[in-house]
Amino acid sequence: MKVLHLDSSIQGENSVSRAVSAAVVEQLRRAQGDLEIAYRDLGSSPPAHLTLAGFGSSEAADILEQFLAADIVVIGAPMYNFGIPTQLKSWFDHILISGKTFRYGANGAEGLAGAKRVIVALARGGFYTDAAGATMEHTETHLRAMLGFIGIANPEVIIAEGIATGPEQRDKAIEAALADAARVG
Repeated sequence: MKVLHLDSSIQGENSVSRAVSAAVVEQLRRAQGDLEIAYRDLGSSPPAHLTLAGFGSSEAADILEQFLAADIVVIGAPMYNFGIPTQLKSWFDHILISGKTFRYGANGAEGLAGAKRVIVALARGGFYTDAAGATMEHTETHLRAMLGFIGIANPEVIIAEGIATGPEQRDKAIEAALADAARVG
């Protein structure tokens, strides 16, 4: 089984999404045994932003092929300024390709990547599950929309929330997210 592990945080060793995504991959390794794992660090080596000249480039083709080859995709995704990091958006721009991961038909768009399992390790500095913060949450919703568009209707999302509100809450959020990661099978 092939796993594609993506991290998109620029925080390096201080990144909560990286810690949780690594825990998910380790749990998958324990639960499922022999895995072929490909790792991409989008934070330190971001894909080129989509341009007309770069559309269909060898880099773009490599990104798409790596995604298509994976059975499981693990995405470490921090919330930056209420949304996903630009480097993660760039990666998605290279995999949302008509005829490869979706197509348009008589009934509109149809996702072609629905057989993949996707697990998202999401880290947010504040609280966005309550009514006040929900209107500003554009990370999980954006990821769910893009994944749903290509046929992945039910990604598994592990959230560490409130990590910037204080050391005690950060520790509590990380502990809860790592506990959720330990239940991935």
